[in-house]
Parts: sequence; C-alpha cells; structure tokens
Amino acid sequence: MNEFFPDGTVIDSWFYDDKIPNINDEDNIYYLDEHINKENEIHTNEFQILIDKIHQNGGGTIVVNGVYKIGAIFLKDKVNLYINENSMLIGSDDISDYPVMETRIEGENCMYYPALINVDNVDDIFIGGNGSINGNGLKSWKAFWQRRKWNPNCLNKDEQRPRLLYISNSSNVTIFNLTLFDSHFWTNHIYKCNKIRFLNLKISSPTEPIKAPSTDAIDIDVCKDILIKGCYMSVNDDAVVLKGGKGPYADLDPNNGINERIIIEDCEFGFCHSCLTCGSESIHNRNILFRNSKCDKAKNLLWLKMRPDTPQIYEHIKVENIKGNANVFLYIKPWTQFFDLKGRNDIPMSYADNITMKNIDLSCKTFFGVSKAVEQYKLSNFVFDNLNIITRKNGYKEGVIENLITNNVSITEVSYEVE
Repeated sequence: MNEFFPDGTVIDSWFYDDKIPNINDEDNIYYLDEHINKENEIHTNEFQILIDKIHQNGGGTIVVNGVYKIGAIFLKDKVNLYINENSMLIGSDDISDYPVMETRIEGENCMYYPALINVDNVDDIFIGGNGSINGNGLKSWKAFWQRRKWNPNCLNKDEQRPRLLYISNSSNVTIFNLTLFDSHFWTNHIYKCNKIRFLNLKISSPTEPIKAPSTDAIDIDVCKDILIKGCYMSVNDDAVVLKGGKGPYADLDPNNGINERIIIEDCEFGFCHSCLTCGSESIHNRNILFRNSKCDKAKNLLWLKMRPDTPQIYEHIKVENIKGNANVFLYIKPWTQFFDLKGRNDIPMSYADNITMKNIDLSCKTFFGVSKAVEQYKLSNFVFDNLNIITRKNGYKEGVIENLITNNVSITEVSYEVE
C-alpha cells in the first residue's frame, strides 16, 4: 500500500531502503593504523594522504581501529569511512587545524572554516561503524561564552569553530550507527545534497556545566530526499533544522533554495530547543514528514521561525504519531535575531500553509505558542487531529491561524508543573 507525502505525492521506494552497509561486503580495505606514525599527536596529514591514495586507486574503505586526533579531512569519491566499536576520531581544538576556505554556513556561501570531516561532490559512499566521532568542542564553547560576555551581540561565526560533518553537492550517502558528540558548532550539515540517509545515530552535546552553543544535530540546507531514521538526538540547540538561505532577496540567490521530501521517523529526542525547526535561515520547505517518534525535555515540538527580513514559505508539513513531553506543542513567532533588511524598505511576506499535527500524545507547559503578525506572515490551513494534550497553559488565540481544522482534540489544563 502506498504512503504519501503531505501534498499527496507518493513516497518513493528509496525511503524504505534502510539497509545498513556491511563492512564484510567491501573490497579494498585500508586500516588507518597501518598508515600513520602513532608517535605523532595529530594525524591529519597522514589521514588525508591515505584518502587521496585510495581515491587515485579507484576507491576503498578506511577502517579505524583505535583513537586518533585529527584536524579537517576531506573524503573523496569512492572512499568510505568505517569506525569500529571502541574506536574514535577526536577533533582538534586548535582552529589552525581547519584551513579557511569557501564553504556554506548560516545560510550564506562565504569564507569560513571547514568541518572536521568534509564530503563534497561524491556519490554512493558511507560513513559509519559502531565507533564514535568526538568533536572535542569544550575549548571553543568556553571561548564563545567568554566572547558573549564581552560583546553580547557577537555572532555565531565570530568564535571561529568547525562543524563535525559537512556534506555538500553529493548524493546517495549513508551515515549510520555512529555516536557523534561534542561538536564545536553544528554537528551534521548537508548542503545541496539528495538521497542522504542518517540511520541509527546517537547525536549529543551538553547543556551543563558548559552549554555547547549552536550544536544542532542535523542541519538540512537546500536538499531533497533525506531520511533520518532511528536516531537519538539531544543537543544544546535545535535537533533537526531546515535551512536554505536568509536575507531580503534570499529567494533570488541561486546558492539558496528549497528543502523537500524529508522524512524523520522512529527517532528519540532528549533536550533540544526544538525537535523539528523551520529556520532561522530558511526560505522554502515542502513535503516534510515527522512521525513515529518520542521526545523528552524538548523545548518545542515544532518551531517555525519567521524571519522579518527573509521571504519564507513553509508548506505541506505533517507531524504525526508523537509521544512524550515538550515545553511548547507549537511555537510560531517572529525571529528577529540578527535582523537585517539590508536597505529593503518593505518587510517581505512569509507563509506557513497546510501544516498537520496528528495523533500526538504530549505533556507540555504551553499548548499554543503562536503569535499573530499580519504585517510579516500569514498562517493558514492547519489541521489538529486526534491530539491528547496535558498542559499548564492552553494559550490558544482565535483568528491567529486562518482555517484551522480541529478533530478529536483533548486539551487538559492542570495547575501543577508538567513533566
């Protein structure tokens, strides 16, 4: 029986192929420990030489046994990376180990720092294993908060820090079974990619004793056909984030674009600012399906960040079969952080349309965290279907959403603190 995306499009068979690559099926295995000098403190150059060699020889798989510290490395076409159980790659905390280069960050193409592991223009590779990648971000987190004390208006990029994994202009890449933790900045970022699978990952960063700032779990940026399945995410920012560009004319920039056909399913969410977020650097998201998942201690279940300096369209989004707790069931408000119209005289209009939230059993502090801003955005054609909500505060306001359809919605307001 066919399943459908929110706009009625049939879900392609690709989304049902969640087979984990088997290292025993691979030819041309290269063991990292046989190609490095273990007396060296950092192994970036040796690692990159091995990658380049495998690529030139027609492809193969690098297997990591042991614990190795590296700076930025750049995987190439036909080169897989497999990290064995009880093995780990540790990111350098010295920013000079990440060469300044053209990249994509926070909705802009610019000169910045690469990630720890970078993948560009590849097709049909995997990054996986039962080991871990440790971003080693503590030093940069401390520096970021120290900088914020000195300058409360400093930007995320002002504290120079790398992401953990960045994949761009690529297709048919599978990331599986790994533990990814303590990234300096965003943990996973994909840009202009299609057919990327995130399977059975554990992605985390701390909220105490030092908060790990802007360590989103997975940032999806101008991508199509993305599957996130069986993952655990608990980070000190948003979990799954849809990005795509920012600025008053962002929709005219060819570097920006739409995210569409995204499925997030069978996942668990610990603390995060939101399980699913549209924005803040986002211009068009369509056919997003978030289902069959649990959340515990999330601030928001669904957060639509509406930028007054960017034209945005969020449409055909469905959140269904969710259980657990969050501070807010639905959060939609103007997002004014780093607001900049860049000389544009009018505020570009934005739209959220055809949003469905169905079969959700949630405890929260606020059910309806939605603000009206007619000069900035229009909210229309939302469906609340079969909701069982226990909340401290309902918060519903008539007329905020045009054509809101409700069916079998139970909202129980309580006076005690909801866990």
